[in-house]
Amino acid sequence: MTLRIKKIDITRGTWKSHAFIFLPSKDTELKNAIGVLTHGYTSHKGSILTWPTRLAEEGIASILFDLPGHYLGSFNEVNSFDEFKNKSHELFYSAYQGLSSEIDTKDKKLILAGHSLGGLLACKALGLNEFDGIDKLAIAVGLGLAPDKGTHLFETDFYKSTLIIREQLVSPELNHENVFNWLKAEKESLSITGHRVHLITGMDDLVVGKSGSERLKQLLEDKGNTVSLNRPTKLPHHLPEMGAAFVKKFLKSEGII
Repeated sequence: MTLRIKKIDITRGTWKSHAFIFLPSKDTELKNAIGVLTHGYTSHKGSILTWPTRLAEEGIASILFDLPGHYLGSFNEVNSFDEFKNKSHELFYSAYQGLSSEIDTKDKKLILAGHSLGGLLACKALGLNEFDGIDKLAIAVGLGLAPDKGTHLFETDFYKSTLIIREQLVSPELNHENVFNWLKAEKESLSITGHRVHLITGMDDLVVGKSGSERLKQLLEDKGNTVSLNRPTKLPHHLPEMGAAFVKKFLKSEGII
């Protein structure tokens, strides 16, 4: 038997986004865990297709959804950047509801995971009231704080030149100036406390840089969270699909698989 994939739409407010539910094959032993996953800025759910595939192979059902305003995933718009700033992490609960419509999610450990922007939103989703009472953790791949000194990659002429194309792949409200300024402030002001967070960032991740994840780890720990960090040698920011092996390694170390 092979794993099964179901297509659904998830909604939140005015948004409707596409999602895939990944179900383990019927002859695979099911684990007492589920996953809710999303991608990074200007990308789409296909960029981390390996993550739910690997989870399903290990007996974990999951849902992988597109962020609104990201045209490679769903042709929809974000009409208000303020709405995106304040509400996009709530899509993790909408996706959780979608998964719950297909399988029994009661009393299962909840894995919230994402790449880059998606990783930040996964961390924010830990604090949703709707998830109160649920045993949960967040996994963020390719996420860290911007450097205190010097020029961040986002600020270089080279990186900005690549955005000429990439910025046309998202809603105008999600232009890089809006998103990058918000991301910097949002990471520095993350208000979650008492949660389990695992960071995975490649040593060759030029976007996060040399110590960005270390500093984010310290910030989250200072706020009372339990945080671990894995720094694999090869996991460049533009190849998040490679993160699947390291997600699996972490879940194995936690006794989840």
